Amino acid sequence: MVENFRRKTLGFRAFLAAGAMSVLLSACAASEHKSAPASVKAPGQLIETAPLDAQLSLPGAARSLKITYLSTNGISGSGLVPVTAEVILPPGTPPAGGWPIVAWSHGTVGIAESCAPSLHPYTERNRDYLSAWMQRGFAIVATDYQGLGGGGPHPYLNVRTEAYSVLDSVRAALAGVPGLQNKVMLVGQSQGAGAAFGAAAYAPDYAPDLNIRGTVATGIPYMTPEVLSALLTHQEQTSPKAKQAIQKQDPVVAYGLLLGASLGNIDPTFKPEEAFTPKAMDAYHAASQVCLAPLMQQVSKDGLTRRNAFTPTMGKALAPAFKGMMYPTLALKQPLFVGTGSQDLDVAASSQKALVKAACAAGTTVQAHVYKGLDHSQTVLASLPDSAAFTQAVMAGEPVSGSCTASTP
Repeated sequence: MVENFRRKTLGFRAFLAAGAMSVLLSACAASEHKSAPASVKAPGQLIETAPLDAQLSLPGAARSLKITYLSTNGISGSGLVPVTAEVILPPGTPPAGGWPIVAWSHGTVGIAESCAPSLHPYTERNRDYLSAWMQRGFAIVATDYQGLGGGGPHPYLNVRTEAYSVLDSVRAALAGVPGLQNKVMLVGQSQGAGAAFGAAAYAPDYAPDLNIRGTVATGIPYMTPEVLSALLTHQEQTSPKAKQAIQKQDPVVAYGLLLGASLGNIDPTFKPEEAFTPKAMDAYHAASQVCLAPLMQQVSKDGLTRRNAFTPTMGKALAPAFKGMMYPTLALKQPLFVGTGSQDLDVAASSQKALVKAACAAGTTVQAHVYKGLDHSQTVLASLPDSAAFTQAVMAGEPVSGSCTASTP
């Protein structure tokens, strides 16, 4: 996959240097399938638009597009790579100035290129969730992330890469899709919650041109030494209900395998045997080839747990990947909404609460909600009424009620 990525990257640079982009895209000459001038090479540059199949869109959408744009390579921090995204416009007449934007950051789907969300219909949960945002009057701009759309590898859970992909997708949509306005909500779940937080953190320096009003994050990851220790020693899941669920299937095992496989695809010196046991090797190799659901099935079939899949040296072996999960700052310029399920087994509720506490201490305005008895996925839809009130306030420039007190949940 690394070699495949290099070939794609070299080819992409070559046709940019040769000024051949307009020729390459000229076959798509229909009015709904446009390419940008070859001379423009900048982050957020829209290079191609095409109609999105209705089956891949949201019910009732007025117009749906798949776009390809340029983004800064988050792996190296320099150079440009192509990334894909969806742009979905609500029905009806847009408000004065155009539809405001929800920049949707998706959760874990896998790291293989075939797992890119723009290649698949929305899950029922995400369809209902994003339709609710569309009904609020927002257009949806949904990036695939670098390496999932536009050629791999995908640096899984790498905050900088995700943030660049999110911010540049919005820039590209604003530059090339009529009917949008520069008023942006960053919204994400799980991996995407980290991407949304990261986008808010990077935006002041990387994309100061974007008018970001707030961030809505559910099931948000937060990597600290304490969280890493808990992940490796299985300390977080203590309730009988949690233990029973984990014994059946532990999603954290799949996430760890994806982190390792992602690092292995980027760094040829990575030694998977230093992170994973022989029992986990089949699943490790599968993690680069299949999407999340089949990987979870293999984890279950192979009887993998953190204790029998992760080695004692996993923390050291995956240190570069864990470092990539860390946010550049916890001091966000705009308010943050955090929704946490008390029974979240994918991203420990305690680590999400720790992020709220740390972000508050850094000066971020945080509104935090804990949904008792709900798991990682259930929290997404349950948070809609609370995030609606939060969003209405930040979009109007009004103060939001915060949770940054001694009793922060």
